[in-house]
Amino acid sequence: MAPSIRLSPAARSLFDEPLAIAVQGLGPRQQVTLRTSLRDETGELFQASAHYQAGDDGELDLARCPALPGGSFSGLEPMGLLWALQPPKPFWRLVKRDVQSPFLLQLEVFEGHGERSGRLLAQAQHERAFLRDGVRRVPVREGRIRATLFLPPGDGPFPGIIDLYGTGGGLPEYRACLLANHGFAVLALAFYGYEDLPKGMKEFHLEYFEEAVNYMLQHSQVKGPGIGLLGHSKGGDLCVSMASFLKGITATALINGSVANVGAVLRYKDITIPPLGVNPKRVKVSKSGIADIIDALNNPLEGPDQQSFIPLEKAECCFLFIVGQDDHNWKSEFFAVEGSKRLQAHGKEKPEIVCYPGAGHYIEPPFFPMCAASMHLLFGKPVMWGGEPKAHCEAQIDAWQQIQAFFHKYLTGKPSEKSSKL
Repeated sequence: MAPSIRLSPAARSLFDEPLAIAVQGLGPRQQVTLRTSLRDETGELFQASAHYQAGDDGELDLARCPALPGGSFSGLEPMGLLWALQPPKPFWRLVKRDVQSPFLLQLEVFEGHGERSGRLLAQAQHERAFLRDGVRRVPVREGRIRATLFLPPGDGPFPGIIDLYGTGGGLPEYRACLLANHGFAVLALAFYGYEDLPKGMKEFHLEYFEEAVNYMLQHSQVKGPGIGLLGHSKGGDLCVSMASFLKGITATALINGSVANVGAVLRYKDITIPPLGVNPKRVKVSKSGIADIIDALNNPLEGPDQQSFIPLEKAECCFLFIVGQDDHNWKSEFFAVEGSKRLQAHGKEKPEIVCYPGAGHYIEPPFFPMCAASMHLLFGKPVMWGGEPKAHCEAQIDAWQQIQAFFHKYLTGKPSEKSSKL
């Protein structure tokens, strides 16, 4: 019997779902190299490879066989060939722009463990999709709102969430649509660098975000009485500001967010919150030209920078802080702890803080490969994001469950059926 690759699910899976990989028809204890490759929408190649040895029966199941040293990873890593994918191009991050088309994953099995690939023994293709069948993608252009709404299949109403990304701008949809696959109505909201929205990050007006909150609260497919907010990085402090000043927010989850206003002036009615000060002298640049900006921001507890601390004690919602303890963008754990202290000092409920050692700044949905460094729009040079690939991957899997469980608890009153491993 010729060697063949067996995948489960066979032809197509959702990007945040595990993929079981096995090879059958090998010789007893045969040594092979497995390689995965995927091209992003710009054509950049991402690859990973690992060395394996088949069992006595010629079977190789990645859930049971550890990878041997010498490849992109070693040890028992059933999903290693996906989370270890890396591009040869430096400072390049895997993102999904068109969620309506899947990523095409190529899998190949080669003879031996040599520096150069041995004979090709088997190959297969697999689609990693973002939209579950029946999820509706609805572009939203109402008033000033520039967004995309994802609605789960079936009859609503569904618990509603607004999803915000960071300083990259534009309208990333992939996290929102993956979340909608799990039963949430999710609005991916652009706030600058998109269509007729402001081109740069100079100042933001909370009235724009209020329009989006009201749109969700009034939508027939969104279950009230309140909605959730999910924000990463700069999107995190925008979510804290929304929760602090706007009505109708029940639950706010931040992924490596800040509790101080960062990067742009924030205005709402007669309130102005200045951005936290930055000291470029505290940026460290390595010989390879990568900046470490973790110490660049001023302390929001000191001097005039206290004006940048968002008054989150005004919020009428519950908070969840997801923290990568190796975040090099800024001090996410410090922000989470100070936010917690401030809430409790004002008699508010203690927020949930979930910390992940070895996780960097870009905590994405499960199985996105870790990006160690890439261009930072505000700094204009590549910066390090932190993280150790295996620990970061495990953090992404767990954080995804924590976020869903948090929103299920506070937006539906029901615990989610999936329990977390932490």
